[in-house]
Amino acid sequence: MSSARLPAGLEAAAIRRSVEALGGHAMVLHKGDPDRGQLILLVGERGAHRAILERALQRGGNYHWTRRESAQTPDPATLAKFIGERTRFDPDLWLIELDVPDAERFIAEMTAFG
Repeated sequence: MSSARLPAGLEAAAIRRSVEALGGHAMVLHKGDPDRGQLILLVGERGAHRAILERALQRGGNYHWTRRESAQTPDPATLAKFIGERTRFDPDLWLIELDVPDAERFIAEMTAFG
């Protein structure tokens, strides 16, 4: 795998378009640095939270999507706290909420191929 990474704004737009092409919806909750911002995806299906995916730099210098939380679905207050803390800590962060048909398949594909 290459360590090359698309600019964050371009990658965010591509994710939004791919989700919409699947019949889902995507909304940017926090717009970060267009070139170097970190990306976090809040993935849901029919309004129910399924996972938080984060694009993280790995030891070898490659980026890979990682599932960030335990299997237990957080309550809305915990999720809101997480969002608030992350955006305060990293104002360059992109936070995108996705509502995707067959969310588990989407998550599996994102985490399998980086």
